[in-house]
Amino acid sequence: MSNENTWCVIMAGGVGSRFWPMSRTAYPKQFLDFLGLGRTLLQQTYDRFVPICGKDRILVVTNDRYAAIVREQLPDLADWQILEESQRKNTAPCVAYANAVIGKHDPTAAIIVAPSDHLVLKEEAFHETIRTAVRQARSSDCLVTLGIVPSRPDTGYGYIQFHEGDGTVHPRVKKVKTFTEKPDHSTAQRFIESGDFLWNAGIFIWTLKSINAAFHRHLPEMQALFDKRMSTIGTTEERAAIKEVYAECANESIDYGIMEKAANAFTVMSDFGWSDLGTWGSLYTHLPKDEQGNAAIGSAVKLYGCSGNVVHAHDDRLLVLQGLEDCIVVSTKDALLVCRKRDEQQIKQFVNELTAESGERYI
Repeated sequence: MSNENTWCVIMAGGVGSRFWPMSRTAYPKQFLDFLGLGRTLLQQTYDRFVPICGKDRILVVTNDRYAAIVREQLPDLADWQILEESQRKNTAPCVAYANAVIGKHDPTAAIIVAPSDHLVLKEEAFHETIRTAVRQARSSDCLVTLGIVPSRPDTGYGYIQFHEGDGTVHPRVKKVKTFTEKPDHSTAQRFIESGDFLWNAGIFIWTLKSINAAFHRHLPEMQALFDKRMSTIGTTEERAAIKEVYAECANESIDYGIMEKAANAFTVMSDFGWSDLGTWGSLYTHLPKDEQGNAAIGSAVKLYGCSGNVVHAHDDRLLVLQGLEDCIVVSTKDALLVCRKRDEQQIKQFVNELTAESGERYI
């Protein structure tokens, strides 16, 4: 299945504050095994793309403080495949940096850009969808994003409105009409009822030629910063040069900076058991549950008269819970979180307040 001209860029620089207290600034969620499978989210993402791209055409872009963790978890990667960002400047600089590195190796490349912390339950369907998206990207000058067929009016996702377009390689490939950021519930309900909206999975496919053209058109100042330092890529001067770029470039997402402005955006209607695992609640839906609807990870969790909870216990710590309903319980070596599932959006607020009070001690 591997294609010698197809590359993958895994974005692994996020903090994952909504998964506190397991996800910490020093060791964020992409480096953790949330599902108890023996592989972290980053490792699962890497495993998913090796059959498509091969080990030598996978790049991981991460914050420089996490580079050592990436090397430890993905020992098959060479140093040049781990791209270190000196600052968090959102996803557009991340993509531009990867484009510069890939351009030195393969100017004819097709590129898949994917987050490091997503869940995919149907690997075969995922691979087929990726192959379709790569075919579309190669067949015309276009930018492709994967759109998930929605199952509910979820307000936690962005939405893609689509319509039929010319020159598509498969019936599931549609022309993008509009992108909408996370809507309120009534708007999301209207989207679902209309039948022409998809969840935006944040997984992109394009050729190097097409994405470079899009940067020159929509983010010319950012592209110019990378073009100016292209000669340093692959040399001992690369790290210092990229640090200069990140100090100067805008904080911009690839969604807003390019995709929402592009006239040549397409989407592939997808169904491969996807979740962005953005919250404990989203993780709960994918974990096995007991007869009372409790999802527990941990070797010594004891539940009495409990229902509808998600429980995550660090190492072999004994947790005994009684009479708890619809809660999130997370126990780590130095923190305990007990929170109603319906209030999980407040976890980010807890983290902000703890940061203000204690710095990074618990964050």
